[in-house]
Formats: sequence, C-alpha cells, structure tokens
Amino acid sequence: MMGSTAPTDQGPEKVEVKGARHRQVGGGLMVKEDAPKSRSTVTAEYIEKQAAGLNPMQLIEMLPGVNTTSTDPMGLSGGHVTMRGLTESQIGFTLEGFPINDIGSYAVYPQEIVDPENLRTINVEQGSADLDSPHISATGGAVNMYLMNPKDHLGGKIVGSYGNYNARRIFGRLDTGYIGHTNVKGFVSFSDAAEQSWRGPGGQNKLHGETKWVSAWGKGNVMSFSLVGNQSTGVLFPTTYMDTWQQKGIHNSYASKWDPKNPSSNYYQLHRNPFTNIYASAPSTFTLTDNLTLTETPYFWYGNGNGGGAYSENLTSQQYGEQKVTGSIGPYNASNTKSLILYNPSNTQTYRPGAVTKLSLHTGINRLTVGYWFEYSKQRQTAPFSLIDNETGQPNDLLGGGPNMVYSNGVTAQYRDTLTQTRIHTMFIVDSLSLLNNRLTLEAGLKYAVVNRDGQNNLPNTSTGPYIKGSWQQPLPAVSIRYKINDENQIFASSTTNFRIPMNTSLYDSGTYSTTLHGYSTQANANMKPEISISEEFGWRYQGPTIMSSVSYFHYNFTNRLYQQTITTDSGYTYTRSINGGNSHADGVDMEIGTRPILYHLRPYFSAEYINARTDSNIAAGGSSDFVFSKGKFAPQTPKYQLGFNLDYDDGHFFGGYSLKYVAKQYSTFVNDQHIPGYLTMNINAGYRFKDWGIMKSPTLRLNLRNITDRHYLGFVNGTAANALATTGMYGSKIKGGSTTYSIAAPFMVMGSASVDF
Repeated sequence: MMGSTAPTDQGPEKVEVKGARHRQVGGGLMVKEDAPKSRSTVTAEYIEKQAAGLNPMQLIEMLPGVNTTSTDPMGLSGGHVTMRGLTESQIGFTLEGFPINDIGSYAVYPQEIVDPENLRTINVEQGSADLDSPHISATGGAVNMYLMNPKDHLGGKIVGSYGNYNARRIFGRLDTGYIGHTNVKGFVSFSDAAEQSWRGPGGQNKLHGETKWVSAWGKGNVMSFSLVGNQSTGVLFPTTYMDTWQQKGIHNSYASKWDPKNPSSNYYQLHRNPFTNIYASAPSTFTLTDNLTLTETPYFWYGNGNGGGAYSENLTSQQYGEQKVTGSIGPYNASNTKSLILYNPSNTQTYRPGAVTKLSLHTGINRLTVGYWFEYSKQRQTAPFSLIDNETGQPNDLLGGGPNMVYSNGVTAQYRDTLTQTRIHTMFIVDSLSLLNNRLTLEAGLKYAVVNRDGQNNLPNTSTGPYIKGSWQQPLPAVSIRYKINDENQIFASSTTNFRIPMNTSLYDSGTYSTTLHGYSTQANANMKPEISISEEFGWRYQGPTIMSSVSYFHYNFTNRLYQQTITTDSGYTYTRSINGGNSHADGVDMEIGTRPILYHLRPYFSAEYINARTDSNIAAGGSSDFVFSKGKFAPQTPKYQLGFNLDYDDGHFFGGYSLKYVAKQYSTFVNDQHIPGYLTMNINAGYRFKDWGIMKSPTLRLNLRNITDRHYLGFVNGTAANALATTGMYGSKIKGGSTTYSIAAPFMVMGSASVDF
C-alpha cells in the first residue's frame, strides 16, 4: 500500500465541522498528508467552484507535476495529461478502487469517468502507484478518484449551466437517506451535457448516470456498490501536423458540407465518436476479528464504441494482405463503380471483470497485508468498411453495421480484426511497522505480477501470423520511511519499482497493406520487453495551522522505455509501430504551498516543478537501419518547468478565484529538433451563495471563465519521432525527417451556473 490510504481501502469520509467549510488549505488544493511519498489532493470544495461538468484531468491541472490539455472547453471530447513528463498511458487511474485505463492501450478517456458533483476527492501520486493498485501500466504514478458517500437524510442537488459555443448542462442528484430502519443509504444522479464544436461543424454530447449505495454496521464493516453509466456521440477534433499548424493554426477542421457529386472522406459526420461505458464496483471491508480485516473490491468494466473515419476504396482492384482482390458492397461492385467513399469505424468492445482481495493483520505496532488481484478481460477490435448514405453523407450505422464490403474471396473487408484476451494474476505483501509513538513508520512490500495475453489477428498475411501469445512476469519491490519530527514537520523517502507491458496493438499488423513495403501501415513488434521504472523520492512536509507546504526531490530510471513511432521510408511510405526507446532518467523537484484563510479571506496556493529528463540511448531511425544521435537529449513530451497559482476568496457568501498555469516547451522528437512552445493560461471564477430559503439550501450563482486570454496553442504531443528534420545517422546514413501529430488545446470559455441543494 505504501501510504495511509490505498486505492482499494474504504477510507472514512471526512465530515467538516460547521464553520470549517471554507477554511481548507489553498481553497481545497491541499490536505494533511501522511503518505511516505509525494501525494497531492483536490477536494470537493475546490471542485464545486470550477466550471460545471469538467472532467477529472481538468480538475487536477493546478497540482505539481501535472500538465493537462483539453481539446474542447467542457472536456466532453477528452484530453491528455502528463506527470513528470510521463503520459496518461503510464499513469494508473482508479475510481472507487477499480481501474479506469483501457486494458489494451492504457488510454484514459476522462469525459466518461465521473460527474464532478459526486466527487469527494482526487489524489495524485506523482511518482508511484500503491502496491495494491490494479494496474499493469503505472510506471509514472497514479490518480485515484473517490465518490462521496450518500447523505444520511433525504435530499439532493440540482445544477443548471450555460456557456458559449451553446454549451449547456443539467445535473440532478437524489439522496435517499437511510431507508426505513435499515443502515442502507444511497444516491442516484443523472447529467446531460452538450456543446457545439469550437472549431469545425458538429458538437459533443454526453448522457451520464451514477449511483452509490452504502451499508455500514458493527465495528468497521462497510459494504458499498457503485455503478456508472455513460453514453456519448460527439464529433472528433482532428489533430494537426506542425507544418499544418503553422499554415492554418486553429482553422483545421473537418468539412461541414457533403456534396453527393463530389463526396469527401473529410466530412464531419464520418468522424463521430459514439461510445457506451458501464463501470461497476463493490469495495467492501469486513472486520473478521479485532486484529484481522478483509477488504474485497470486485469490479466489472464494459465499453463499446469507436472513433469514426472514412476512406476512398478502389472496388476494381485493391490489396488485402498480399492478395489483389475486388470488392462489392450493397449495389456497388467493380463492374459499375470504380471507387467509393466508405465508412470505416475503429470499433473496440471490452468485457473486463476483476477483483482485488486484501487481508490485513494488525498486531500492535505492526500491520501485515497480503493480497491478490485477478482480472480476465476480452477486447474485440474491428474496423469494417460499410456504406454511407450518398444523399446525406452519414454512415448507415455508427458502429459499422449494415452492408459491409465483401471481397471476391468472400472475406469481409476490415482495417483491423483482432481479439485480445488478457489474464492478470498479481500477488502482493506489505509489512508496515510504526515506532516511537507513530512518529516513525517503516514499510516494505513486494508485488509479483504475471500477465498473459492471447491474441488473434484475422487479417491475412500478417508478420506474426493469426495467433500471438505474450507472457510477462515481474517482481516489483517497494520500501518507504516517514518520520515526524514534530506535529508540524515530517520527512519521507521511498523507492519503488513499477512496470508497463507493451500495448496490445504492438501484437498486431493492421491498416492498409503496401506491396512496396510488404507490410501493413501499422506493424507489429510482438517481442518487446516490458517498460520498467525505478523511482526514488525524498521529501519534507510542513503542516502548520495556517500554512502547509511540501517539497520533494525525485529521481527515476527507465529501462525499455516504450513509445509509438511514426516512420517514413525513403519511398515516402509512412507506417507506425511500437518501439523500445532504450533507457532514460530524470531528476527533479516538486513543491506546493498553500494557506488557510489569511487577510480578507484569501487562500493562496502555489505549485512548481523542475525536471531534467534525459534519453540514455540512441534511438533507431525511422525507415533505416541506422540510429539518430539522441543519447543525452532532453526527453520528448516533458516540460522542463511548470508553475501553478490559485488565489481563492470565500467569505461564506461571496466567493471568487483566479488561477494561472505555465508550462514550458515540450519536444516531440528524440533529437530535439521540433517542439511545441511553452504557454500560459489563466482562469477566473466568481459566485454568490444565498441564504437558505425553505427547502432550498445554499442557492448559488456561479460564473467561470477559462483561458481568459483565448490563447491558441498546441497542448500535447500525441506521438514521438526520432527526428523531424533530415539528418545523418550514427553510421553515416542520410535519414529523412519524420513527423508526429499534436492536439490543439481548448479556447476561451465562459459558463454560468445556478445550483441548489435540498
């Protein structure tokens, strides 16, 4: 666990005493912490003052080491986050103790997770995940989200919001209170959000529902059940290349009109993002004896949807593997139609049950915990070519159903067609010793992870064949120490090992087939070793009655760093693959400081990070057997500096806040010849809470302004390239420049909200 509260623990919900609601440190951006490693926390007080409906990535943007990018103002189309230069695919996300990351790609879709009104806290572990965290990808820390418990009495909350880009949202929540004479209580909530696209046609929308039920009895026995449902059907935002950004800036979008006489695959209705998710979890704690506690966290994860796309297909003759074939779809075939625009969604359907079981023995000053995490997932990924309505330009089925393209050999045309089954067996043991009246805490633990993957690729003539197996076993030790010098000062140190197995896409060839290359546009690299990170931290915390602060030095080493690389051959053919980026290391300092109310009810908060991250290997060049000179260069996707500032004012009725975030430049290549510039963004919020009026409690009006200078900037490097400009390799080869794509960050947003509790 390596900390006072682990992701799968049922930590008690802190109930604030009357009058303390608006006294949290930094406006809700810091809490008292005892973890023997870096950990930062956002509380409900901060969350409730932000723009309605923001996703969890947007809510942690002020914390040290956190770099967040949203592609739309409300966060309905998702976003990206890095911590200490490591991306969300290297960060473990949990909600109520169960994993949120995609089991195949480890991607996180923050718009699907949770409504902020139901969040109790979000804690960020910048350096390492706890040993009981259910992740196979958390080499770069963890983000743990917790729902608030249902209220003891019948009540609820209603929030209505409206903003620019016709952004609108309504949220409602009903708390049952204790039902009859039982100890069972619960809540049910629902939200409906939509906005128009800020660049290009279409828009984003989301229907979201949540419920949580809790029953507590005896001494420390708690059973809970949480269910989250999400459905969205928004339009995607196109990413951009650097030269396109320099030419068009933000004016890079899909086409708004469809011309039946001159159809285009760039039409926005062909780039939708329908997705349905259901998450269920039942974290429960049972006190077996005075010294023995059982914690059980079963969960189920279901997802089904896609990112849409379209392509012009030649029905006369095209390549399917090494075969040249003709195709037919509906009334169209090689005799009456030469080429046709077809819809081609990238479907993913996931079934993912699992459970984390822990048994803890408390014997005086010692706590021994043993546990087991098991998961068995199935992920089906397809991309069928299907018909488009020629008059409207819309796909007949957003999931690619209906008439599909069939080749002359009777095979249904697919861009990809895979099934991945992943079995996870993870055992862990942690021993914690408390000495000197709890002033000194020593912890040591070991996790042993066994991950097996069975893959099936139904495309023909693939480099790995139709059946692929992957197996990884890894011991992961961790040790930590925390010493309280006095009630206000403590120091801590930790050393942890984490790992990330290669993404499931690395097992498969997919995409279009090139006879020149004798391969697919996405190429398998099935024999990669797992990414291993070893991190060390040393820190100091001051937790006084008015001021709290934390400073930590960190160092990490990566072995077998995993990247996605885009490669351009000498003949101009482009393909992507997963690569082993060799070794890398980083040294850095994180700090944060905040206060309780000082002069005029003000509560400032400041965070900062400095990191020196370096690549320790020369990376293989794209399309060449040579290597680029990347050893010693600054690591891609890593800002050297970050600064965050938040100033909160709250007198109980009127409240307001101002925040800014500065992020330094980020390289997109291993030789540091292309980067996105640093940027500064600022946000403002203001509101007023009225006195209770009958059954209406705390009626509140709130105004939120985000990115108030309307800064247009590139916020995230989506992939990495060895080099962007032509160069000479280690062995004298002439290496062509590669390319990668970038995400364009969200513009200025204004949103007004009205809310009331009852």
